[in-house]
Amino acid sequence: MNQQHHQIVIIGAGTAGITVAAQLLRKNKNLDIALIDPADRHYYQAAWTLVGGGTYNFADTERSMRSVIPRGTTWIQDFVENIDADNNTVVTRDGSAITYDYLVACPGVQMNIDELPGLRQALQSDSVCSNYTDPDHTWQVLQNFKGGNAIFTQPATPIKCGGAPQKIMYLAEEYFRRSGVREQTNIAFITPGSVIFGTEPFKQTLMEIVDKKQIQLRFFHKITRIDPEHKMVYYSIMAHADEPEKLYHRKENLGEQVLSPTEVAIPYDMLHLAPPQSAPDFIRRSKLAYADGPNQGWINVDINTLQHKVYPNVFALGDAAALPTAKTGAAIRKQAPVLVENLLYVMSGQSDLKAGYQGYSSCPIVTGYGKMLLAEFDYTNERDSDPIISTFVNTAKEQYSMWLLKKYGLPFMYWNLMLKGRA
Repeated sequence: MNQQHHQIVIIGAGTAGITVAAQLLRKNKNLDIALIDPADRHYYQAAWTLVGGGTYNFADTERSMRSVIPRGTTWIQDFVENIDADNNTVVTRDGSAITYDYLVACPGVQMNIDELPGLRQALQSDSVCSNYTDPDHTWQVLQNFKGGNAIFTQPATPIKCGGAPQKIMYLAEEYFRRSGVREQTNIAFITPGSVIFGTEPFKQTLMEIVDKKQIQLRFFHKITRIDPEHKMVYYSIMAHADEPEKLYHRKENLGEQVLSPTEVAIPYDMLHLAPPQSAPDFIRRSKLAYADGPNQGWINVDINTLQHKVYPNVFALGDAAALPTAKTGAAIRKQAPVLVENLLYVMSGQSDLKAGYQGYSSCPIVTGYGKMLLAEFDYTNERDSDPIISTFVNTAKEQYSMWLLKKYGLPFMYWNLMLKGRA
C-alpha cells in the first residue's frame, strides 16, 4: 500500500477542483497540492446542451486531464474509496492512504442510472436520451423523431444545472419546426417542481416562451419508472392531485392512462430526462456528509464560508456541497475565490473567516437557436444579475448576444481564464 502526505488534498479534478488548485497556486506557488481524480479526460459540460441540439461539436467540449491540471500540482489518478476525516486520510481504490493537513472536497455528483427502474435499458434505445450522459445520442434521437409525444422530464433528486432539461426542450421544439414534424408533435415538460423557474423576472419570460411554443407543463409529477418495451413513462403525483389548476398549464391529451388518483402512465415517442443524481457514495458514507435530514448525503458545509461545520481543516464547494443554490459552473466561479481566501486564512492560523459567498448561481437558458436569457440569482432566490452586463442588455429577455456568450464567450472564459485561476 502506497502512503503519501500532502499539505492540501483536493478530491475531484472537475471545474471546482481545477479552479481552486489554480487559484491557490497563483496565491502561493510553493503550496504542496495533490488532486485526486481517476478521469483522463476533462469536459466542459455546459456545452452539452448545444451538442444535443446539433449546434456544437462534442469533441470541442473535451481535453486531456493532464492538459488542464495546474503545473506544480500532484495528480493522483485513482478513485477515492473512503475518507477518514478523523485521521485526515483519504484511501484510494488501489489501497493507497493519502494524508493531508487540509482537504478540499469537490467530487461532483454521480449519475444513479439504476435508481430509476427501466432507465438503463431505455437509454440504449433510439427514443430515450439524456444530455447528462450522451449528448451526441440526444442529437441522433432528435433527428430520428417523426412526431408524437416528446416528453422532457427530470427526477426529484437535486441535479446539476437544473435548467438543462428544459434548455434542450426549447432547442428540440425549434428543430422539430425546421424538420417539419412540429404539427404532429405534443411537447410536455413534466417536473416534480411547482414552477418552471423559481426567480422572477425569468419565470415570467419562460412562461411566455412556453405559451409561444405551445408547450404543456405538468407540475408535482415524480418519475417512478420507464417501460422501454411499451414506450411508457410512469409518474406519481406528489401533491394537489385534485387541484388541476396547480398541476397543469396548457394541458392537452397525451393518451395517458390514469392508474390511480396519484399515478399516471404516459406514452412517449421521444423521452429526454436527467437521471437521478447524488453525491458520490464515498461522500455519502463519510462523516463529511449530513447523516440525516433534508441534506442527507451532501457535504455539511457552512453555506457562506464553505468551511466544513465539523472539521475546520476541511472545505467544500461545487455540486456535492449542501448549498441551497443551483449546481452550476457559474456558482463555482463565485465559490472558489471565497474558499481559497478562507482556506489560506485557516492555514495562517486565523479563525475569522469571511462569509463571502451569498449563493450566487446562474443558468444560461437557451430558448432556441440564436436565443438565450441569463438567469442569475442568490440564496434568497432573488435576481442577482451582473451589473456590468445588465447595463448593456436585459438578460431576462431572449437575446442573440447571450447566445453568442453561451456558444463562444463562456467556453473561452472556461478554458482560458477559469481553469487557469484567472476568473
